[in-house]
Amino acid sequence: MSTEALFNIDFTNAAYIVAAILFILGLKKLGSPATARNGNRLSALAMLVAVLATVIGNDIASWEWILGGVIVGSGIGAYSARKVQMTSMPQLVAIFNGFGGAASAVVAAAELIHLIDTKVDIAENVSITIMASVIIGSVTLTGSFIAFGKLQGFIPSRPLLIPIRNVINVALLIGLVASTVWLVTDPSLTPFLIAAGIALALGILVVVPIGGADMPVVIALLNSYSGIAGAATGFALGNTILIIAGSLVGASGLILTRIMTKAMNRSLVNVMLGGFGVEDSTGVGGGGDDDRPVRSIQAEDA
Repeated sequence: MSTEALFNIDFTNAAYIVAAILFILGLKKLGSPATARNGNRLSALAMLVAVLATVIGNDIASWEWILGGVIVGSGIGAYSARKVQMTSMPQLVAIFNGFGGAASAVVAAAELIHLIDTKVDIAENVSITIMASVIIGSVTLTGSFIAFGKLQGFIPSRPLLIPIRNVINVALLIGLVASTVWLVTDPSLTPFLIAAGIALALGILVVVPIGGADMPVVIALLNSYSGIAGAATGFALGNTILIIAGSLVGASGLILTRIMTKAMNRSLVNVMLGGFGVEDSTGVGGGGDDDRPVRSIQAEDA
């Protein structure tokens, strides 16, 4: 390995360590309204450092596409954050969650296509992480946009109960397991695309039966899913900072979901299984033998 290649590896790893520290500090500061702005700035700086380190540390053939994507994405994000009212922030977060899940799925697809084209033997752990990325990312994509539609009024906020939905969901889960086994044993795009389609449908079917008043909790959970999808993509690519950032988002999203469900006397298991808001209030709590009132929260409470 040449000296230049070794320098690039050392530089990238050092930059990733700096970015990871900034991510952690930024997340810590987000825990208080007094320091939340600085937390956002630190997190944004961490992402910039991570992107620059990845671009500089690798042999990039076309800088124009990357630069164009950064400019367009940053512009859309800044415009949306400034124009959207605080009461509509859950909707914006839902959209960002969806885009995060979509990004993970697309990157996983690109990595699979690259591995297939280069005709290398794909390790089982890589195949599994690629499938985890596309499955979780696709569920996050459609689930987040359904949540956005319910909060924005594009979709009825009441729980939309689909007949034999549990049977359908179980069948879809079996299909996901089967397609994953297929990809591991015979790597190709066909099982990947089948899994993506099933996961997109599952994301819709899981969120549609949930009432609009509970959407902020669902968005918090989907935020966690987007982080988990990113971490899975990081494992598939062997990218350290993607694993760290995705794990931080996934863990913080689960903690936030737990806090919100506890405040509402809900069960986290019901949220994760898509049973949130389906049954009446006497059956959803699942908190024990005593009957406790269920408290709903509004979109702005997220």
